[in-house]
Amino acid sequence: MKLIVGLGNPGKEYTSTRHNVGFMVMDALADYWHVSINTKKFKGEYVKVKYQGEDVILLKPLTYMNNSGESVIQVMNYFKIDVDDLIVIYDDMDMPTGKLRLRQSGSAGGHNGMKSIIAHVGTQNFKRIRVGIDKHAYIPVVDYVLGRFTKEQQPLIEKGIQDAKEAVITILDKDFTAAMNAYN
Repeated sequence: MKLIVGLGNPGKEYTSTRHNVGFMVMDALADYWHVSINTKKFKGEYVKVKYQGEDVILLKPLTYMNNSGESVIQVMNYFKIDVDDLIVIYDDMDMPTGKLRLRQSGSAGGHNGMKSIIAHVGTQNFKRIRVGIDKHAYIPVVDYVLGRFTKEQQPLIEKGIQDAKEAVITILDKDFTAAMNAYN
């Protein structure tokens, strides 16, 4: 069983903000599988699908970004999911808008959602897909990540979201190395 987590913040005021790219990728995967992520449990919303004979859970933690790990660890414990089967998708300000970076482990890199997951899971050795949101030198970090994409950034992030969705499918069809080779 695989657990795919997209990070974001709940609530209409955060919809389509840069910090919610993980939620956007979850929605793209749900659309791909013709399902809705609407079961509320484990401090999040999730759906379980069957793909290529394997159970796959799509999870959107509803704890707000800084406490994402609370939801992730509850799902992992309940479904007995090994950390090797965890994939987290989140935004990264240090990459151009829409660019992907897949890694099999690493630090939180200053991302509070990742800090929370690492603290709750007890390791930083889990797979992640970072989606670039760029950064702006003159806008404070919080204002930037909670802002919406510009008209110029919109086609770039839409491609990034589709690429991240395809990277997940590649991971499930082949393996993480194949996805890294294709999308890094």
